[in-house]
Amino acid sequence: MSSADEISSMFNTESQKLEKFLSNVSDDMGIHKIVETYYQVMNVSSMISMLKQQLDSENHKALLERIDKTEQLISGKFNNDIHPKILENLSNSIQEATSTLQSSPGEKTKEQIEHESQLFEELRKKMSTKEFVEQYDKGLA
Repeated sequence: MSSADEISSMFNTESQKLEKFLSNVSDDMGIHKIVETYYQVMNVSSMISMLKQQLDSENHKALLERIDKTEQLISGKFNNDIHPKILENLSNSIQEATSTLQSSPGEKTKEQIEHESQLFEELRKKMSTKEFVEQYDKGLA
């Protein structure tokens, strides 16, 4: 297998993985799935940048067409549709969790304190993930 064949195979594998991630996106995605999806988008985007510098249109026409198709998937479906929804869902979820925690009464049982502790931990994870998603957003600007 030549180097070009290996590169093409690797790109096809990663872009198929990306397509699978994007087809499984939902409004109630967990934090782990959100982060995994963004890493795959960034991984494939980096691979595209590298390949476009190294490939020529005469010898790698099929691969360059696949790259263009994948770029359109990222810029169209992910950047314009999925990414804003994820950011909005995270913002809403953070707002809800914050409101819930702020509305807790004064005296608390041990169970209530433990439950609040779990809610604070979830809120921290969501805020951290939102920050990560916003960093991606800044890269689009």
